[in-house]
Formats: sequence, structure tokens, C-alpha cells
Amino acid sequence: MNKGKILIVDDLHPAFKEAAIQMGYGVDDMPLITRAETLSVIKNYEGIAVRTKFLIDQELLELAANLKFVARAGAGLDNIDEVYAVKKGIHLLNAPEGNSDAVGEHAIGMLLSLMNNFRKGDIEIRNGIWDREGSRGYELKGKTVGIIGYGHMGQRFARKLSGFEVNVIAYDKYKTGFSDQYAREVSMEEIVKHSDVLSLHIPLTAETRQMVNEEYFFHFRKPIFFINTARGEVVDTKAVLKAIHQNTILGAGLDVLQTEKFPALAQQDWYNELIQSGKVILTPHVGGWTFDSYRKISEVLAEKLKRLS
Repeated sequence: MNKGKILIVDDLHPAFKEAAIQMGYGVDDMPLITRAETLSVIKNYEGIAVRTKFLIDQELLELAANLKFVARAGAGLDNIDEVYAVKKGIHLLNAPEGNSDAVGEHAIGMLLSLMNNFRKGDIEIRNGIWDREGSRGYELKGKTVGIIGYGHMGQRFARKLSGFEVNVIAYDKYKTGFSDQYAREVSMEEIVKHSDVLSLHIPLTAETRQMVNEEYFFHFRKPIFFINTARGEVVDTKAVLKAIHQNTILGAGLDVLQTEKFPALAQQDWYNELIQSGKVILTPHVGGWTFDSYRKISEVLAEKLKRLS
């Protein structure tokens, strides 16, 4: 049975395309298509699959007369106008299950690197400096790790921490009763009182945008290591730098930034201070983007499309 056509506008693992074809869909795999070209043809499709190439906004959705679903090859839906899509009865599929292991491992890697001064030691040795005392680090064992957001990503991070003999506490504004063998549900007051490490695992929404600011860091009772593998716009980067300067933050691992990609990133007034800080580790929004998650995301999307069909 022909179920209509799907337009793939981004680089997706072929597992999604192959599964969709088996379900009876026609698939146009066009990862090089432009937004303008997409707008001119979207009326012909029942589905569109995208990663981060462009916004699935009201302009596009208005032209998509036959669209039944948007498949987002990733965890978040912040590049989709959810409100308008739902209003039009369009189903939204995403795949946080596909890259949650990757995010959890990336966060662990950043944390261990910060706590043990890997970046500092590597740079110094390459420049003829052998400084054991200046590179002395901290152990994770016995520390309290605070997690903000206990969805797929937060849960996986907690699971990855389980072998380190740490105390994991978690806060989620939209969930209750979620304590499990890997983390204990607590209030935000307990997070700021007890955390030695803070890791963000929340989506970008109107409520969370710039949520982590100067006032937010002010409430923490102890110096913390800070990890953000969620969304850059959740955090005020200047507030992170100020907290580092004040020793409120001992080290920051940032996989995401409130402005990403060049040249825009280099034009930010905080960029030079950020890259000159020896207490910051930066990666280019790859926490959930491994060779393994590339495949798993497409497999998860395919399974959700099968259930939708």
C-alpha cells in the first residue's frame, strides 16, 4: 500500500529510509535540498525528516497542505514550531532514545577531563612543561552530582555515573516520583545546597531560555563543576565566566553555546574570554552525535513511524 511520500532534507542514516520504504512510503532522500526548494515542493509530501538544517516553522507548515508528520532526527524539538504543528494535527516524532547513551558518555568524559585537568596537562607537556602539582585533580567518588531534568538524557547520565560511587540527586520541574536506583529525586533547594557537580539535561523552551544566569549560580553553597550538553540558549555564557572568575565554578564543560557556528560565534563579546579560560572545555555540539547514535536515531524514528502508521 502506498502511504504517500516522505522528504528527507538532512543527512540521515539510511536505516530510516529503508524502513519507510518497507512500510509503503515513497521516499525522496535529498540532503542537499535548500529551504527555498523545500518550500516549493513540501505540498507534495505527507512527511518530512530533518535534523538541524533549518526551522520547520509556520511558513513551511502553512505550505505543507498534506503533511501528517515531522520526523526530527535528534532529541529536541526546538527547531519545530510545535504549537502550530499540533494545531494543524501534525504528528511530531523525535528520537531521544537514539542518542541518550552518547550524551551520557560525553558528559562523563567532559566531567572527568575537567576534574583531572586533562586539557591543561596535555597542553603543558606539548610545550615542555612538567607540572604534576599544578595538574592535580579531584576524584568523583563521594561527590554529589546534581542533575537538572530527568528525562532520557538525565536518566542515562545517572546510569553512567552508577559505577563511580557518587551520590546522584535530580530535580525535574515537570515530574514527580521518579527516584530510581541511579538517582534520588530532590528539590531545587537541595540541588543548590549539596551539589559538587551540576549537569543540565533540559529542553530549550520559553521557560528555560537563559534560565541559568548570575542569580542561578549565586545560590550554590559549594564550588561546582558545571556541564551543559543540553541547549546553549539555556545558559547565559557571561554568567558562567563570572562564576568561574568568582570560583563558584571550578570548571565548565560546554558542548553547546548560546551562539553556535562561525563566524557568528567569534563575534560574541564573551568569545575571547571563553576560549582563553583554562577552566573551560568546549566541544562543537557533538554530545549526542556519534557514529553509533547516527544509526540508532534513524532506527528509533523508523520504529515510531511504524507505530504511527
